[in-house]
Amino acid sequence: MTATLTPPTHVLDLRTIPPRDRHPMIFGRFDALATGQALQLVNDHNPQPLRYQFDDRASGQFEWAALEAGPSVWRIQITRIADAEVPSAGPKSDSCCSGGACCG
Repeated sequence: MTATLTPPTHVLDLRTIPPRDRHPMIFGRFDALATGQALQLVNDHNPQPLRYQFDDRASGQFEWAALEAGPSVWRIQITRIADAEVPSAGPKSDSCCSGGACCG
């Protein structure tokens, strides 16, 4: 059985982006994906450190597929498979003052 890849929503050629801007841009694009959408990255080196960051930051929310693995071009597809969990702040989280009691 062969896995079917989702057509990417965005393709980012990281070779054209300054290194300091790459990871913030990648995570911003990933955060904007709906479940089932994909982001494809093109790079000139193995993005393994980025994979570790995804494992730490978005565990259980993505699938990582290596489409091309060097030696001069790496192409990775990252598919959002689940939304981020939103932490619960309790029943009166609509204000910093226990539901607005101190503001009246």
